[in-house]
Formats: sequence, C-alpha cells, structure tokens
Amino acid sequence: MTPLYQMNKTIFMHVLRLKIALRHSDQSLRLSTAGVKKAFASFNPHKAAGPDNIPGRVLKDCAEQLKDVFVDIFNISLSQVVVPNCLKSAIIVPVPKKPNPACLNDFRPVALTPILMKCFERLVMQHIKKLSPCQPGPTTVRLQNHRGCSLHDTPSRAVTPRPEEHLCQDLFIDFSSAFNTIIPQQLVEKLKLLKVDTGTCNWVLNFLKQRQQTVRVGSRTSRTIAVSTGSPQGCVLSPLLFSLLTHDCTARLSNNYINKFADGTIVVGLISDNNQSAYRVEVELLTEWCRSHNLTLNVDKTKEMVIDFRRAGKHHHTPLHIDGAAVERVSSVKFLGVHLADGLTSTINTTAVIKRAQQRLHPLRRLRKGGLPTVHLTTFYRGTIESMLTYSITSWFGSCKAYEQRQLNRIVKTASRIIGAPLPFLLEIYQKLCIRRAISIIKDPYHPSHHIFSILPSGKRYRSISCRTSKMLNSFFPQAIKMVNRLCPLPIHIHTHI
Repeated sequence: MTPLYQMNKTIFMHVLRLKIALRHSDQSLRLSTAGVKKAFASFNPHKAAGPDNIPGRVLKDCAEQLKDVFVDIFNISLSQVVVPNCLKSAIIVPVPKKPNPACLNDFRPVALTPILMKCFERLVMQHIKKLSPCQPGPTTVRLQNHRGCSLHDTPSRAVTPRPEEHLCQDLFIDFSSAFNTIIPQQLVEKLKLLKVDTGTCNWVLNFLKQRQQTVRVGSRTSRTIAVSTGSPQGCVLSPLLFSLLTHDCTARLSNNYINKFADGTIVVGLISDNNQSAYRVEVELLTEWCRSHNLTLNVDKTKEMVIDFRRAGKHHHTPLHIDGAAVERVSSVKFLGVHLADGLTSTINTTAVIKRAQQRLHPLRRLRKGGLPTVHLTTFYRGTIESMLTYSITSWFGSCKAYEQRQLNRIVKTASRIIGAPLPFLLEIYQKLCIRRAISIIKDPYHPSHHIFSILPSGKRYRSISCRTSKMLNSFFPQAIKMVNRLCPLPIHIHTHI
C-alpha cells in the first residue's frame, strides 16, 4: 500500500466521520448542495482571482461537479467554527483614490480574497440577514435595515413635508479607516445582542482573527503577517459586519435622521423656526458615540450641506464645529458616487457623467477602426460607458431637465453609430430599473422604505404620494409607484410588515 494511498484513505475516513457528526449536530446554519451550486453558478467570472489563483470561471462552469465537495467543506467549517487559513488569506493591493496620489492616505487597501471564500461569505451573509428580532428596541434592530437607500431617501427628507417652512441640514460623515477599526470581540457582543446564534458568532470571530495578509505593489510582494483586527475591504461580509457593529448609531432626537450605507453616513436635520439646537445636539451625541466605539471622525473630509427652499429668504447659518474644528460647508457633495447639490438638481452630476462618457467614446472609436466585431464593441460599451451612464440612475435621472436628457441620449446615439447596432436609450433603462428596484422593496418587508408602498383597499393600485413640488414628484418613490401601478398583474406584498 503506497503512502499516497494511505494518506488519501486517512483523509477520506476523517471527512466521513465529520459528515456523520454533522448529521447529528444542532448547528443553526447548514448549507445545501442547491445553495452552494447557486452561489457558484451566479458568481461573476470577471472578478479577480485571490491568492489561490482559482478563477471564477472554473466555479461557474463546474458548479454541478464541485457542489458536493464544497458543501461538505463549508458545513464542516461551520460546525467546527473554524475557517481554514487558506480561505482567510488575502493579497492587499493599494488602489489610488486620486489621479495623482501624494501620500499613503491617498490609497485604498483593497483585499483580493479567494473566490471560494467570497461564495462562502455570501451564503453566511444570507443566513445572518434572515436573523431579525421581532421587536426593535434600544438594543435590537432588524438586520436588513442598513441596506443602501440613502440616495433615494435623503432628497425625500429635504422636500417634505413643507419645504417652504423648513430647511434641511445634511452632515456627510467621513470615518477614518472604518473597516480597519472593527474589533472582533466587540462585534461578537453586538451580534449576541441582536440574537444571532452562538455558532455563527464564533464563526465570525474566527473569520476575523489570524488573517494572513500580504501587500502587493506591481511585481513586488511583502512578507506575510497575521492580522486579528478589522475586516478587509473586498470581503463580502465587511459592509454587513460594519453595519451590525454600528446598528445602535441611530437618531435620538425628533426631526433628525441618520441614513447609513456601510461606512457612508448622513445626519439629516429638519430645522424649523431657525432652531438648530436638536440638530447640533445630535451631532454631539454622534461624536461621543464614535469615541466610545473606536471610530475616528475625519473632520477634514466631513462636509455639511444646507438645503433651504424657504420663501422668507436666505438666513445666515452658524458654522458647525466637531472637536473644535469647523466643518466645511459646501453647495454640492459627492456621496456614494453621485453628486448631490443643495438645490436638489442633477445638473452637476449630469455634467460630470457626460464629461466622463465623452472621454470614453474615443477608445470605442479606436476599437472600431481596429476591426473589432460588433458584438465585442457592444460589450465594451456596456462595460465602460453604459455602466457609468446608468450608475444609480434611479436617484438622479428623474430630476434631469429636458436638455440634459438630450445630451445624455446624444452619447448613446453616437455610440450606436460607432458600433453599428441599436442601443437602448436611458429613459427605457431608467424605467426598467425603477420598476425592478420598487418590486425588490415591495417583496422585502424589512426594507426601510417598504412602508411607502401601501396597497389601496381595492388591491388594484398602490397609494400615490402627495407631492407639493415638482422636485418631490420627479424623485424616485413617486415615479416608482406610478410605474408599478401600470403593471399587470400588480406586484403585491408577499409578507406583512412586522
């Protein structure tokens, strides 16, 4: 009997004993072969490979053959609450935040992790999102309440209920290295308060500890070190874990709101009678909360924007100070990749999008002159131009003026002539994405905006939103409700809102 055969037999017997033990274990999360196959088959094959150099195309094309093997590996990891070191390893690649970086803070450390682990994390993330307390209170919160709706919600706060009587002050918070400040033990305590089972908590703790990381710049690679704090940017679980860690960062005073999407945070204060005391106290409470949770506010990058539509005229607004430093007040700010203006117009954002799209038409012409087939030209257009034109289009396209829409469609027409094939116009894409987004919110009872889609007693239409201004009428929610009401059959709530 050869040594290799004896080793394989030993491994096989060990895995068999673990599989028998899994059948009798009481672990809360047990993955199925169908779930693993779906995770492999739906993975984007264009994602960069991790330290193991296994491309996503292999998992996508061989999902049927690999599902049985990896469902055992994943379930054994969950039952023993141990993540293999090879799956926790990562290569850190510094990505410039600016065109001409001058210091280390101008780079974003993006982690390239194994694609197998990305699929595993996605399955665990789905399990954590399903764990939702029935009654949110001071120490409990629905885990799904932290999905990104800030770009849709913030303009709605500013124009309702009476924009001519209120002003809206928005504070765009910037945290210094937010994901790197996650302390695993502190996160686990928060998860236990949210009623997450002990097995999942211990698995997350092991997932964040002793992570083998290597920095790669060009062809040079640093030595490997083990890191037990923070969560790498690039992991599927990182945004969710940070949201869970900060779940108790909520507004405590009336007429104040805190919108969060991962580490992007906005403090929204509705001011009436020029009384800013509640808003300023809310900012002080947030600052104290950050100190007690090991989060550092970057005051230099934190911006404040005042949205004032009052008819009585503009008033002088006292500057806001955080830790003795004045916060810069701006007329526009870029948040989650979209330019927001104090007049809630899309001109600044549209101008930036048009400029970038026109610059990308040149390589499309060069590829056409090089004889690239129409199919490949269309793929290049969708990946480099259309993806940029339609980025978060549901939050800004409705407020575009007629001439701005013509300028955007002119880019699509130019690209269509270069490619030699018809391309969909932005209005068609906008309506399609609005309906898709609205149906997603309707089907999710835990979404923060689920209650906006209220079905009428007749059951044939959703209740329209009363709009006093054209800005509110052209925003996402009124337009989405109007589009959904035209569908047949009408998508109905599949769950009741708890």
